[in-house]
Amino acid sequence: MTNKSYRKLLATATTTTLVASAFAPVVSADAKEFTDVPDRYTDAVNFLVSKGAKGLTESQFGTEKFIKRVDAAILLANVLDLDTANAPESGFTDVPKRAEGAVNALKAANITNGKTATSFGSESNITRGELALWIQRGYGLVGTAELSFTDVKETYEPAVKMLVANNITKGVSQTQFGIEHPAKRGDYATFLHKATQAKELQEEAFNLSIMHTNDTHGHIEDIAKRATAIEKIRAKKPDSLLLDAGDVFSGTLYFNEFLGQADLKFMNYLEYDAMTFGNHEFDLGASENGHKALADFVKGAEFPFVSANVDFSKDDLFTGLQHSEISKEATDGQIYNGIVKEIDGEKVGIFGLTTEETPDISSTGNVEFSSYIEKATETVQAFKDQGINKIIALTHIGYDDSLEFDNDLELAKQVEGIDVIVGGHTHSTLEEPTVNEDGDEPTIIVQTGEYGKALGTLDVIFDEGGVVTNYGGKLISVADQEADAEVLEMLKPYSDQVDAIKDQSIEVKAVSSLDGARENVRTKETNLGNLITDGMLAKAKTINPDTVVALTNGGGIRESIDEGDITMGEILTVMPFGNSLGIMNLTGKEIKEALEHSVSQAPNANGAFLQMSGLKFTYDSSKPAGERVISAEVNNGTDYATLDEDASYFVATNTFTAKGGDGYDMFKKAYDEGRVSEPGYVDYEMFTEYLQTLETVDPAVEDRIVDINE
Repeated sequence: MTNKSYRKLLATATTTTLVASAFAPVVSADAKEFTDVPDRYTDAVNFLVSKGAKGLTESQFGTEKFIKRVDAAILLANVLDLDTANAPESGFTDVPKRAEGAVNALKAANITNGKTATSFGSESNITRGELALWIQRGYGLVGTAELSFTDVKETYEPAVKMLVANNITKGVSQTQFGIEHPAKRGDYATFLHKATQAKELQEEAFNLSIMHTNDTHGHIEDIAKRATAIEKIRAKKPDSLLLDAGDVFSGTLYFNEFLGQADLKFMNYLEYDAMTFGNHEFDLGASENGHKALADFVKGAEFPFVSANVDFSKDDLFTGLQHSEISKEATDGQIYNGIVKEIDGEKVGIFGLTTEETPDISSTGNVEFSSYIEKATETVQAFKDQGINKIIALTHIGYDDSLEFDNDLELAKQVEGIDVIVGGHTHSTLEEPTVNEDGDEPTIIVQTGEYGKALGTLDVIFDEGGVVTNYGGKLISVADQEADAEVLEMLKPYSDQVDAIKDQSIEVKAVSSLDGARENVRTKETNLGNLITDGMLAKAKTINPDTVVALTNGGGIRESIDEGDITMGEILTVMPFGNSLGIMNLTGKEIKEALEHSVSQAPNANGAFLQMSGLKFTYDSSKPAGERVISAEVNNGTDYATLDEDASYFVATNTFTAKGGDGYDMFKKAYDEGRVSEPGYVDYEMFTEYLQTLETVDPAVEDRIVDINE
């Protein structure tokens, strides 16, 4: 397409164009000549009559009358053709005999749970908000829209967005949906009629369903619950794709012990369709065996890999594994620029990209990385040359990462023809998909967050030209699922081995106790805080030698370490969150603002209180918050020099804090402006490695943080 002739994806509450009302009236031979049905309701009422609806009298349909929940249940069950005869008993005690089958069927289909465990609320009038939820659950329509309504609470928001996107309703006014308004019989007829039309349109179009994960980082402790979430989706949508956007490697003892093979066992079992490489897949490149673990991972995969901008040709471990082509018959355990999947008779192209920053933040060895924009443009054109116009980019470049390197938002903006971007790298939790409409066609962007906490789901509807006309997506909480018993049994040998490792010494002894007590790390300098940040700074310097300061929030240090042998279990207790390393480019002024925020609640305990390395400062807790810092000095390599508010400094921290966690807005500003690099090394791994380099573990409190009021 050469112009914006496509229909806009993001509808408003007053203007929607996604679903056309091009259906002929559905007229039943039994339709009554009701005298209270104006023209705007005629087709909808005739439709309901064809489904068994009756008027209030021979001449009155009751268009302007409110409809009770019990009558609404009967009509919806009829329209949806639910099995009202065989549904299990609902347990509601207030449902009249004539409606028992309908209510039983609605509950069995998870369309409604009633008002309470025993009350359906049969005689209550159904509200427009309740009706929206019923239609969302009953019809399974795809769609989302921008809303101008001010009365739509979070509970109802996805359902109302779906109704608006599919032109089922425009609300009672431009600013009010009428969530609490009782629904009229005429409105109900219109809702069901238009929802049925929208369903028929969507069933005629090509529907693509995608499940996706990213940045799992060896977290397979909840893999049995992830399996359940996947099984539920496949039960409803068996043709769903299952994709992973990289960084399966590094981050837990599962990876340290099994080097990706434990993760691979479950990915094969769950039948992933494709994966791209994350930067952490290359972490072992500088080890004695180089990328052998990654090569073994690829060879053992029962799915193909997609990677358009990574060249493995100079690493002999990957000889015969990579193919610079678009494959229509991809072989498991092989790497392609892109692959083609046929779904319901339609061809879908999938290609992969990995961040160009990888050589700077991982150990890539002889593996080379090229321009993501250039390779994406070439690959999209290759798909189009084969007549493929439904294209997915499976990326590990970051949702909104620094433009110095690459990110998904810029990819969508610059490369025309990508319909969906399934992303990773920035651990961005996109509760709803993002839509980019800068080009001739829209691009949908999704990402799940991190560590397998959520399974991403996305449904996309395409027109005949391969243009996305509607979509809907959400994240499914893995923790909320029941564990699959078979997968849990498969996990046990791995988890038993990991549990045993937690009790093992890291072969390092602490000369004295390392203070991580909550009341201390959140109020003052401690020897453990010094030790952790010293390790962070040492690691950050191997990536960016100009890094001079390391900071970590006291709230991220959860326990002390006793004198004597240090175990992996103790380290994981100290830092259980698996936070990753980030390197910020800050001004001295921003560092001072951060120090003010750190001590703003002193002497009261505060999780935002910073432990630090390469920096020392004094403050006065008796002064007003924001005016407490007296002096600050930065280690210049040989000595400490006064912090220059006009100068720039590279500062290491964890990505939780770098993204504004614990109220560090000045860090968030730097992150949003692309002044944060995310090499991604996990905190407990960095700390363990650092401890193992020390001859003696006996850190002291060194007056890095001094409150003169004490």
